[in-house]
Amino acid sequence: MFSRPLLRFVRDDRQIHFMRGRHAGLIISALLSIASLVLFFEPGLNLGLDFRGGVIVETHSPTAEDPAHMRAILKAGQVDAASVQTFGSPQDIRIAINLPRGGEDEHVTQKLVDHVRSVIVQAIPGVQIQRADAVGGSVSSELFRDGVLALLFSLGMILIYIWFRFEREFALSAVITLILDLTKTIGFLVITRFEFDLVMVAALLTILGYSTNDKVVVYDRVRENLRKYRTMPLRDLLDLSINETLNRTLGTSMTVFLAALPLALFGGSTLTGFATVMLFGIVVGTSSSIFIAAPLLLLMGQKRLRKTI
Repeated sequence: MFSRPLLRFVRDDRQIHFMRGRHAGLIISALLSIASLVLFFEPGLNLGLDFRGGVIVETHSPTAEDPAHMRAILKAGQVDAASVQTFGSPQDIRIAINLPRGGEDEHVTQKLVDHVRSVIVQAIPGVQIQRADAVGGSVSSELFRDGVLALLFSLGMILIYIWFRFEREFALSAVITLILDLTKTIGFLVITRFEFDLVMVAALLTILGYSTNDKVVVYDRVRENLRKYRTMPLRDLLDLSINETLNRTLGTSMTVFLAALPLALFGGSTLTGFATVMLFGIVVGTSSSIFIAAPLLLLMGQKRLRKTI
């Protein structure tokens, strides 16, 4: 009675010819990635405090606070705020302040933080300073470099892992697909204007790991079928493999999507951006396993895979 799952996304006997749309999938993915690269250079990522340096102050007022009023308070206190906006609720205000000249000096930075605290507390009775963080310019540059190196190192390790586990064609197809996933996610970050900080680097690394696992599931079935159906054309074999793993792929993706959705809706300022990017990455990673990774494998392994496996 309980041997069959209650929910299946597609019937077991349903055979969808995914490879018929391989050219459209590759072209659309390439165009989106190119557009994302253009957006990366102009207008560029909205760098967070970790990567641009500066001061972030978050306040909680007893009553709803108007960002324009808060900006006027700061201006009267001779504080030049880069941005003042509400988050979470009308009572919560986030203030971003660029470092002044001499901001590399820890004492100068701390003096600025203390001054901002003093200005806000004196102007708004009952206000609470919930967060006051400062990052110097040299530290932010180092963090940005380390974040980029972490992404490159992750891609390199994935390439090596898949190369040893499968074959060259599998590894190259997977890494190219992951790069396309990564560029599209960066384009999404540019469009949504979420702050790109260390939390977003963690989101990108998580997306790379999830997307890799998704592709390994499909590639495992492809390898099994290559040995099982030695005369079947590679195009038909890829369609068969994707259909056989489709329910598992969609089921896993839906589980992770539903787990991240509440964080995107109710996670607050710290988790909303992370979870929203994760949701986008889940959709992109799942679709690329079907419409990008498999067509690339067909393109690269049309002749060689049949001879060696």
